[in-house]
Amino acid sequence: MMKAMLSQPMAGKSEEEIKVTREKAIKALEAKGYEVVNTLFTDEWYNNERMKERGVVQIPLCFLAKNLEKMSMCHAVYFCKGWEQTRGCRLEHDAAVAYGLTVIYEE
Repeated sequence: MMKAMLSQPMAGKSEEEIKVTREKAIKALEAKGYEVVNTLFTDEWYNNERMKERGVVQIPLCFLAKNLEKMSMCHAVYFCKGWEQTRGCRLEHDAAVAYGLTVIYEE
């Protein structure tokens, strides 16, 4: 099965806004026949305090690195509206294009 991940702006969004956007994107990808790879890291290992304990200085960069690792398992990336305004999503977009993944934009 083809796999895809989401690239979703989260800064300044409520948990509910993030959830609603994710659910919509997942439905769109599943309708296209993709299995969605989870890139929402919510377990305790990724909370700010634990990351700092592990020596992570650039927390957003740590999340970007994890997302790029997940991208390596995908055939496509779905970019949610607003991706152009966030640094992480723009970098994910550049990587997806550079490595020939299918790029899908939220309609």
